[in-house]
Amino acid sequence: MQLIPSSVERLIVELGRLPSVGPKTAERLAIFMLKNDSSRARLLGDAINELHTGISHCKQCYIFSETQLCDVCSSSNRDTHIIAVVEEPFDVIAIENTGHYNGLYHVLGGVISPLDGISADKLEIKSLIKRIHESNITEIILATNPSVEGESTGMYIRQQLGETDIRITRLARGLPVGGDLEYADQVTLKRAIDGREAF
Repeated sequence: MQLIPSSVERLIVELGRLPSVGPKTAERLAIFMLKNDSSRARLLGDAINELHTGISHCKQCYIFSETQLCDVCSSSNRDTHIIAVVEEPFDVIAIENTGHYNGLYHVLGGVISPLDGISADKLEIKSLIKRIHESNITEIILATNPSVEGESTGMYIRQQLGETDIRITRLARGLPVGGDLEYADQVTLKRAIDGREAF
């Protein structure tokens, strides 16, 4: 005996394939869609169907864009001498939300991870090096995540640039606001001490 209609079951399965959505959350979302007006489900379906229509990557920084150049790359108000190198498009959104960065970006599309079969040639590293050499860049901010893969990707990019007058920096690493010293790992605490500022 099947208690859940096959169409609802299919929706639950597909929702469950999304990141951070477990079986219970997928079930709740499916039931929510079923209980509400069908127009809401139709709007969601239309939005999902249109997701891959007209959206590609900016030809310069590789963030998602509906035009050849994204709003950041085409803006005349950005500092074109600085590039923040990030792993994924959503890292750009996180930095932009701070309101404290006005330079350009370059999205790698991931990090070097031999265990996952991701080598440097599968990322946008060659296009980054080419872009740096063809532009008047004075600083590169390596804004990869503080993971083993993020660190090794940053070091690989540094090696590929070779001897250069361009300033190469990393995002500061340290203690989160509201964090307790007793729970900080030794590497984070060391970086917080090394990166201390005048008070």
